[in-house]
Amino acid sequence: MPVLLENRQQMIPLTDELADLVIKAVTCGLALAGMSEAEVGITLVDDETIAQLNSDYRGIAAKTDVLSFSQLEGEAMPTVGGQLLGDIVISLPTAQAQAQEYGHSLAREVCYLAVHGLLHLLGADHGAQMRAREEEILQQVGLARHA
Repeated sequence: MPVLLENRQQMIPLTDELADLVIKAVTCGLALAGMSEAEVGITLVDDETIAQLNSDYRGIAAKTDVLSFSQLEGEAMPTVGGQLLGDIVISLPTAQAQAQEYGHSLAREVCYLAVHGLLHLLGADHGAQMRAREEEILQQVGLARHA
């Protein structure tokens, strides 16, 4: 399975519907990038865990919404099946707060963060082109802006 999702937080219940939608959004992004066979791991965590990861790996002592860890950097790792692209870590409590702040659903926010992280794994940098790609993917999975 190219997209694996793991829930490591207990604050916000992860419904099957939300899990399926996140996997669908990342799978769609991989397909659009021509990397349908690539493997991506997504882990949902709490604010404390993502703050610790942010501190450990980026030297920033603060929580954040999403982190991406590429497996394409550094030494090549052996893979079975598709190419191991990397891991995306999302703070579900931060995603929930941002969804409320922006006036859209938790599903849209979590999928947005997953797609945002995926695009970073694929080498994209912040900017208008990245934003357009994010919206294209979200629209394809039925999460157009304000969904």
